[in-house]
Formats: sequence, structure tokens, C-alpha cells
Amino acid sequence: MADLFASAPDPESPTEPSAEEPLAARMRPRTLDEIAGQDHILGEGKLLRRAIESDRFTSLIFYGPPGTGKTTLASVIARSTGSRFEALNGVESNVAEIRAKIDQARTYRDLRKQTTVLFIDEIHRFNKAQQDVLLPHIERATVRFIGATTHNPYFYVNSPLVSRSQIFQLESVSTDCLIPVLERAIQDEERGLGGMRVECETEALHHLAEMSDGDVRKALTALELAALTTPPNDEGVVSITLSVAEESIQRKAIAYDADGDAHYDTASAFIKSIRGSDPDAALYWLAKMLHAGEDPRFIARRLVISASEDIGLADSNALRVAMDAHQAFEFIGMPEGRIPLAHATVYLATAPKSNSAYAALGEAMRDIEKGRTLAVPEHLRTKTRKKLAAGSGTDDEKLKYLYSHDYEGGYVPQAYLPEGRKYYTPTANGLEKRIKERLDYWRQQMEAGSEK
Repeated sequence: MADLFASAPDPESPTEPSAEEPLAARMRPRTLDEIAGQDHILGEGKLLRRAIESDRFTSLIFYGPPGTGKTTLASVIARSTGSRFEALNGVESNVAEIRAKIDQARTYRDLRKQTTVLFIDEIHRFNKAQQDVLLPHIERATVRFIGATTHNPYFYVNSPLVSRSQIFQLESVSTDCLIPVLERAIQDEERGLGGMRVECETEALHHLAEMSDGDVRKALTALELAALTTPPNDEGVVSITLSVAEESIQRKAIAYDADGDAHYDTASAFIKSIRGSDPDAALYWLAKMLHAGEDPRFIARRLVISASEDIGLADSNALRVAMDAHQAFEFIGMPEGRIPLAHATVYLATAPKSNSAYAALGEAMRDIEKGRTLAVPEHLRTKTRKKLAAGSGTDDEKLKYLYSHDYEGGYVPQAYLPEGRKYYTPTANGLEKRIKERLDYWRQQMEAGSEK
């Protein structure tokens, strides 16, 4: 009979990495201190570090860009807490595999008093039924669940699972944190490239770290490629120069997914830079979106929205410029189509700002949503409705509508809304200052007429 526990390695004596494995796999951290970056959650005294060191956690979900250490952190947690480590992938696994892992975890708990960390990568790929299978076993502490995802779990993971888990966001690893990782890989004779006598120029090391875009895996993969494809010199030393590093990681990989966090975060930064009147930042985020392959029509739509939401009546030409940029792009296409998009971006970023019309509409809609629906004043109703009102004995003065063009300046004080409510408050920004002057005059006339 097969030994139930034969395939389970002792967590205190992990299997040594194979020499055939990629460098990124061989250099996977074994302790919390070896993990690059993530000081905001793993620094001394931080909540997650305290929970791991005191072995006081149940379920965790990590989310962040690829290569930031989500899988690594899960395996380090299992090692640090003396737990078994079982892994599944949201793309490949099914309910039967989940149940099998849970049954095995229950057996280890009952017979060996050993806990199991069940790690599920790309948890957002599981459907609702698959995620729901985990819930009762998390409640009973059959397994200690750790999920990983590149998508925001509040949107892509079922609410019951999120409510039972602590959520931690991992950030892209900075260049300063990546360089020590590369240096350690070059020097490590056990798991790294130490046996190859590799020397890497400082400029080459910085280039690999910077161009990996915060992805530890990508940085180590590029370093390994550079070392393995560079012939040693007469002294047997593999010298990685800047030109070799540039060939090993030719193009910076932009962390950008069409429907995930990077997409929405970059678009948000783009619009907020326009709103904040920073054309340099707005152009950078525009360039990032274009470089990453964002649909230019999506960018054009955001510009049109911003023209009305953020510039508004302070410069009504902004909406025309945004619409013209959209039309110009449709006419000429890419790559030249990026030029009118840049034109509109700079125009909007440097235009005076006002959201007064947008804010006023919001106030009016809130009144309606709260049930404050107002009846149309009798003098503004259709002729048929006025005849009905007259037949019911309504005073003729209340039914009289004053035609604005019959009066000097095309204005006559007249109520168009019951209760004298005001929603629109113009600013003194840009061209809206002239609107404010006119409206102030008209409102004064209205107030003077109501006092008579």
C-alpha cells in the first residue's frame, strides 16, 4: 500500500532546487527577509509580518502585477509556519482537484496535527461554484487559504470569499530593490550564477533592473539569458556589458492589461493629470497607453468626457477640440492619429477648469432621486393643459407665459422652477466669468421682481 505521506516533503527540509530550473525559480526567496520590496506589508512591525511570525492568520488574498512575489510569499509563509504547501492554478484546476486537496489536508490535520496552506494562483479564474467550494473548509480551518490574482479581488473574487480573507496588495518592485536581487543571483554559488564567474557592469545591472518594470522574474530571466549567451573571455569570466544587457531585455514590458487594474489606473492617472492642469504628466500617461496598445478610441472618449466634466463652461472650445481630435483620429488612423490626441490632451490640461455644470446636474438628479419631483408651473405647460387649468377656474395671471424675445435684452423675470431652487453656481474661471456676470444680473432682476 502506498504511503499517504510519502509525497509530502517536510516543510522544514524543502527540496533543493534543480540545476535545470530557470534562475528565477532557483533564486526564489526562502525567508521573509529575502523577499524584494513589499516593505509596506512585510516591513518590521507591519500587520502581515506580525501575523506570519506569530502564526496568526487564516485566509489571505494577494493581488498585484506579475513578478512581484505573490507565489513566493505564499510558499515562504508555509515554510515559516511549518505548514504543508499545496498549490492549484485557477486556469487548470477543477472542483474535483480542490476537493482532493482539501481531503488530503483534513487527513494531515487529523493524523499528523499539521496544517496545510492551500495556495490558488489566479483565483479570479475560478467561477463562483469553484470559489464557493472553499468556503466551508475555510470556516472549519481545514485549510489555510491563500489566493493570488493580478485583478482587484473586490471586483473579480466572490464577496463571501473576500469577506473571509485579509487582502494585501503587492507593488511593483523598485529598481533599488531589484539590484540587490541581481547581485545576489550573480554571487550565489548554490542556486545562482556564482559558479560561472559572471561580472556585470554597474550600468548593465541598472539597465536590467530598470527595464524589467518592477518584475523580479523578468529581471532574473534577462540576467540568466545574458550570462548563458555571452562567451567567457580568455580568463573564463563572463562579462555582461551594457550592450549585452540591452540585447537581453530589448524592450521594457509595460504592465498593462486591457481590462484590469493597470488599464483603469493608467486611465485614471491620465484624466486626473488633465484635471490637475499638468500637461507633462498627461502626455506621459497618454504615451504609456498608446505604447501598451490601448484602443485610441477609448482615449478619445475619455478626452471628450473630460472636456465637459473638468473644463466645462470655463472654455467651451475644449469640447470642440476633443470632438475634433476624435474625428481626426477616425479620419487618419494610427500612427499619425496619436498627434490630434496629444493636441487635445495638452489643450485640455492647460485650459481653465470648471465642473459647475456637471455638479449642478448632480444636485438636480439627487433631488429627483430623493423623491422631490416638482410639478411643471402652470404658465409653462402646453396650451391644451392651460385650457384645462382655465376651465377649472385657475387665475389667468398664473397661466400667462412671458415670451423672452418680446423684452429688452431677451430677458424677463419669470419663474421656471417652483420654490426658487438654484443648482448652477458659476465659477470665475476662464470664460465662465462672463456667464457668472450675466447670471448674477438676471438673478438680481428676478429677486427684485419677486419683492414687488
